[in-house]
Amino acid sequence: MDKTSVIGVVIGVVAVLVGMFFKGVSPVQLVNPAAILIILLGTAGAVTIAFPTSEIKRVPKLFGKLFKEDKLPDTAELIKMFSDWAQLARKEGLLALESQTNEIDDDFLKNGLSLAVDGQSADYIRDVLSEEIEAMEERHQSGALIFTQAGTYAPTLGVLGAVVGLIAALGYMNDIEGLGHAISAAFIATLLGIFTGYVLWHPFANKLKRKSKQEVKVKQMMVEGILSILEGEAPRVIETKLASYLPGSEKKKFLAATGEAANE
Repeated sequence: MDKTSVIGVVIGVVAVLVGMFFKGVSPVQLVNPAAILIILLGTAGAVTIAFPTSEIKRVPKLFGKLFKEDKLPDTAELIKMFSDWAQLARKEGLLALESQTNEIDDDFLKNGLSLAVDGQSADYIRDVLSEEIEAMEERHQSGALIFTQAGTYAPTLGVLGAVVGLIAALGYMNDIEGLGHAISAAFIATLLGIFTGYVLWHPFANKLKRKSKQEVKVKQMMVEGILSILEGEAPRVIETKLASYLPGSEKKKFLAATGEAANE
């Protein structure tokens, strides 16, 4: 489970509820069926109009991606694995890596290594894998765009809900108490629209973009690793090259550890 998504949603909800409490507003007022219907169903309707069926069908999976931790390979372990493969290829040739493909769980890496073992050129392998990465990025961007658009529509629908509520409030012109309750209920729609737009949908879109960027980074490193092996580069050279994909502190630690291992 992606704890930051859960924690973020909880913090957002608690912030609003506690803020309402300090302002003397009962959280019970949030239970407004009309406002909830206008905001949630209205946003769903607007998004459905804006995107084709093929992309809307992916929404449940996108929610799953938001609240599940991505199972990406550990970058440092991946670099070490490429180093070991490079050493094996230099000793016994690329065909010696054929047995390694059966042990790879990642389909992208397995496909790339298989192309190298089959004797495909570096340019061909780079083109094929790069196109696969671009296609993946496009899918991810379309998914994030759904939530971005939802975040754009929800606050506007909140204003629409407030207008509808104020129209209803006009029926209480002779009842001051009823008028006050009606106006209060009208602004609940605005509150829900802004909350869902800027605490849920826009942050969800940003989370999907960040997850996509991390996955792309790992796959680009895989491409560089495969091509480095194909070009016959030394294991130490590959480790140094791929270490550039690590954060600064991890990079220093990794290079220091591999340097000590080489000296031993």
